Amino acid sequence: MKRFLGIIGSPRRNANTQILVAKILQGAAYEGVLTEATFLADLDINECDGCHVCWKGKPCAKKDDMNELYPKIMAADILVFGTPVYWYGPTAIMKAFIDRFVYFNCPENRKKIRGKTAVIAIPFEEQNTETGEFVAAFFEKCFAYLEIKPGGKILAPGVGARGEVLKKQKLLDQAHELGRRLAREKI
Repeated sequence: MKRFLGIIGSPRRNANTQILVAKILQGAAYEGVLTEATFLADLDINECDGCHVCWKGKPCAKKDDMNELYPKIMAADILVFGTPVYWYGPTAIMKAFIDRFVYFNCPENRKKIRGKTAVIAIPFEEQNTETGEFVAAFFEKCFAYLEIKPGGKILAPGVGARGEVLKKQKLLDQAHELGRRLAREKI
């Protein structure tokens, strides 16, 4: 059975990022697939310090919650990355999480992520969609390097207040349909 893993990189609960990721996962669950969400702010994820232990095919030297996330990432077919835009980039907690994907650099670990599909959900306060596109491009570059297939993106401009995305039904419907579509696609 197909598995979706939602990764919420907002420090705020029940806010726009969590709502969008939840809508994608709800769409997938509607099609009968397994879904799980991870709220990064609840975890202890340290920065990568470039020790390169993982490049030698060994477990990450950091003793934190990321080591519990690696198996979940590897078990998932679809990864749903959600982050608001903070200072024209992803949040610090999302960036630390992405930095730890260096684990997948070595040949032994690359096969554990290669071919997965990734989705991006990015709410942001500004109305200019270029703000969200800049952050999406960051993720797309990371995914291309790791040989992860792009599965789609939801950009939500003009949503700075907590829960403001709930007023944008068209975006919520797009997020739900994206989850449904990816759930139905063959792996």
